[in-house]
Amino acid sequence: MSAEINNSVHRQELLKQLIKRLHAGEDFDAVQADFAREFKGVGADEIAAVETELVKQGAVKVEEIQKLCDVHASLFEESIADIHSDKKYDKDHGHPTWILKEENRAIERLFSERIDKHVTELQQGKPSALGALAADLEDLWQIDIHYSKKENLWFPIMERYGITAPPQVMWGVDDEIREKVKSIRGQLDEMLVAGRPPAEKIQNFLQDLKEAKNQIVEMISKEENILIPMVSETFFLTDWRQISEGSAEIGYCLLDDHPTWTPPVEAKAKTVATLTSQGIVQLPTGSFTLETLTRVLNTLPIDITFVDANDEVGYFSQSSERIFPRTEAIIGRKVVNCHPPASMHVVEKILADFKSGARDLAEFYIHLKGMYVYIRYFPIRDDEGTYLGTLEVTQNIAPIQEISGDKRLLDEDSANQTK
Repeated sequence: MSAEINNSVHRQELLKQLIKRLHAGEDFDAVQADFAREFKGVGADEIAAVETELVKQGAVKVEEIQKLCDVHASLFEESIADIHSDKKYDKDHGHPTWILKEENRAIERLFSERIDKHVTELQQGKPSALGALAADLEDLWQIDIHYSKKENLWFPIMERYGITAPPQVMWGVDDEIREKVKSIRGQLDEMLVAGRPPAEKIQNFLQDLKEAKNQIVEMISKEENILIPMVSETFFLTDWRQISEGSAEIGYCLLDDHPTWTPPVEAKAKTVATLTSQGIVQLPTGSFTLETLTRVLNTLPIDITFVDANDEVGYFSQSSERIFPRTEAIIGRKVVNCHPPASMHVVEKILADFKSGARDLAEFYIHLKGMYVYIRYFPIRDDEGTYLGTLEVTQNIAPIQEISGDKRLLDEDSANQTK
């Protein structure tokens, strides 16, 4: 046993050195040759452990891993595929890994059957290709759903098992792809308005589209050759069940129909127990049954999320007016990991200020999909001022902004009498 442990430590150290050499800018071919000589194969779980350890040690930053993600993914991809080619879930229809791969096939078909064809027509000078590409790119934006499922369902569970750096790196690359797709859609809109766009704008658009496609294809490879093998070593049936149930809320990318995965019965039996059914919740100013309290919170025309004193998500409501996706997978997750890497430092600063007492409110407001979203964070403290956690309140205030004049309770009664 000690020999196995020592060998594992030795392998991890070698992998660290290979990654560090890549990050230091050493020639890729030289590092790849050393890798091929030193390793017959390496598991995705070891890559995850190495990246996490390097980040913890401060040896590299998440952003540095992100910049070289394609490089070391290419280095390890072949070996991972060899080791994990027999994982059982890939052909289990409706399973989250099956769904992920089917969505990837749909993305590939969108390029091969539509986008690539219309790009060729645009290069041949056919003006109708611009309108066709606009429809294509609208469908391509469904890739946001694909990535959101990873970020809100897969990544929280990975973090529970100590796999922290890979999700942050992959989320950062997901965001890069989102921004590129947004950018090329914006360029295309401008060309459609212009009517006869100059050749230079068309060439810039085609080059940016090509770069976006390349990065999307590379992400497909990472998901299937790194992400799936990595979590297949770790996740249990209860984890897959949680991902499957949460997927319906977030949606599916370019899949109009798909089979529903039914996990073995024993998977439900092992789920963590919830509160005792129908107990009375006694509060200082009254009481509820558990069911009534749950429905009261879910009836509020706002989304609320509670983060405890350890910065872990403890609760979220399930309002019918929910704006951002929430699934049970985030319970117990560090709230900073619920945000893209680029905004993590902002979340950390807000929490630090709440804990120190430096501030009592943080607020943001953004226009999103026809809504005007007002997001507020409030620190929760006891009578002695001890910090207990943070409450996030999210609301679409666009309908409220449209209200004018007065409407009194008696006005409602009069309206009913005239019916």
